[in-house]
Amino acid sequence: MSKILVTGGAGFLGSHLCKHLIASEHEVVALDNFYTGATSNLKELSHSSRFDIIEHDITQPLELKNDFDQIYNLASPASPKHYQRDPLSTIRTNVMGAINIAEFALENNSRLLQASTSEVYGDPLISPQDENYLGNVNTLGERSCYDEGKRCAETIFSDYHRARGLDIRIVRIFNTYGPNMQIDDGRVVSNFIIQALRNDEITIYGDGSQTRSFCYYSDLIRGFEGFMNFDGENNPLNLGNPSEFTILELANLVIKKIKTKSKVIFLPLPEDDPKQRRPDISKANRLINWQPNISLDEGLDSTIKYFSGLI
Repeated sequence: MSKILVTGGAGFLGSHLCKHLIASEHEVVALDNFYTGATSNLKELSHSSRFDIIEHDITQPLELKNDFDQIYNLASPASPKHYQRDPLSTIRTNVMGAINIAEFALENNSRLLQASTSEVYGDPLISPQDENYLGNVNTLGERSCYDEGKRCAETIFSDYHRARGLDIRIVRIFNTYGPNMQIDDGRVVSNFIIQALRNDEITIYGDGSQTRSFCYYSDLIRGFEGFMNFDGENNPLNLGNPSEFTILELANLVIKKIKTKSKVIFLPLPEDDPKQRRPDISKANRLINWQPNISLDEGLDSTIKYFSGLI
């Protein structure tokens, strides 16, 4: 049994991670400021003696007394809709929060996993993207608060590792979806499902030819745990599903599954929206024997069922 801290623990991925860790017999503390997280995501853990949830913003220093073996840092809004709503808060969370988490991890002698993002690659000029690709990121755009915030966090943790011996793991997450996403999440999978369930127009930004690779949450959680428990310095690590789909293909698949009356409409593509996103996961496969198991077809069924219960 390990004592584990999960920042952003009430969010989409954080809540699933907490439930997985509790099921694995660990003691877990979830930390969240509830900017996008919700206690309802963790209600099934409310009676567990091995689980606690604390309201805290990681832009402020951590003063917890627990001795944590591991820390998963998932604290940051991840949807453009949410991180652009308060860009200054987003960059503070990713930069000041990284420093506070790093200091706390050193005090506790904890191993720390940073949930980074494929957004560090920006609008990539190569495909697929492997971990050596340095990216094509606009430092001045509306998405930069998140993209550059995550890039800076990777730098902060790497410098803490080099200068002070912090034990770190950095994972770069590619598009992930599943139950516990918010209705107003704003990301493409949840958007299409909600619009289809309501028979609203399905909005595609651009012509729909841009691609994404969609990873079901449970596959990602396995990758988190596998890399956290991997002994060896080999950062960063891509985690995502290498199966590539156009946005129009995703829309048509959702329409077919829900049998909706929704029609597709096309709107202008936002600034810096990546045209292609596909991970090279050969490193994850080699180091931790990881690859996704859940197909988009199967994952969409579970996600549609979840959102159907909310509409």
